[in-house]
Amino acid sequence: MKRLALALLAAFVMTAGLFYMMQAMIVGGEGAMTEPPQGSMLDFVRVKPDEEVQQKERKPQRPPEPNPPPPVMPQPQLQSDPVDSSMSGFDFSVDAGGDAQLAGGIGLDQSDGEYLPIVKVQAVYPRRALQRGIEGYVVVEFTVTKQGTVRDPYVVEAQPEHIFDQAAIDAVLKFKYKPRVVQGEPVEVEGVQNRLTFAIDG
Repeated sequence: MKRLALALLAAFVMTAGLFYMMQAMIVGGEGAMTEPPQGSMLDFVRVKPDEEVQQKERKPQRPPEPNPPPPVMPQPQLQSDPVDSSMSGFDFSVDAGGDAQLAGGIGLDQSDGEYLPIVKVQAVYPRRALQRGIEGYVVVEFTVTKQGTVRDPYVVEAQPEHIFDQAAIDAVLKFKYKPRVVQGEPVEVEGVQNRLTFAIDG
């Protein structure tokens, strides 16, 4: 009977001790959960890797295509015809009694003789008239000087009007003549007329 009482007492003490220890552990665990952790705290921040900058090569621009060459225009056929003597009042024939010789050149003697055309330049066909297919003629009157050059040209007749006037005058100014010689001296000849024909060579 005495042993049973001791055993019960020992069991009670052990049970009470276990309850006390469990209570202490529970209380200690709650404190550990609420208290901030001791020591330093590291914050990790994720940094994005550096983005690679892609450099796009800029190709040079291709130069524009050159404009196509203009179409080949038909070569104009210009005729520079002397006007009949009835129109100008002057005889275009030359006294060739030994004064003018064509062997290797033109002999320019100082003996009496009529003026002689030496150089005649073709007129430049106006571009607008050429593009439109316009043809015509111009009669220009001028003075042949003592030096054989042309002075004071002007248009006396043109068909069509005002289309070929300037081109004809520009050409006549480049004409060269052997001057008229009277009694061994060169003299001017006024009223010389020349007809320039503008025709497109088909």
